[in-house]
Amino acid sequence: VGITRYRKKGKNTMEKKTNMPKLGPDMESGILCAWLKEEGEPVTAGEPLFEIETNKVVNQIEATESGVLKQQLAEEGDLVAVNTAVAVLEVV
Repeated sequence: VGITRYRKKGKNTMEKKTNMPKLGPDMESGILCAWLKEEGEPVTAGEPLFEIETNKVVNQIEATESGVLKQQLAEEGDLVAVNTAVAVLEVV
């Protein structure tokens, strides 16, 4: 659900950016409605991470990997372009 970029952080951890997904062929952006996890909280792959609104539909976006939500790069209410990073996860 979005492009993944890794950056080595240490021996056993890496940072993964989670991007605004493209949920349809005409989607160019979405509104980040709500964060379902706070910075510093653990996240499990498949667990809802945030909600986005597109064409008046709200979708929950799941984490693609387990780790810790290190940083929220977008705020609730922000209009975010597809493939723009919205979060950084620290994964093991």
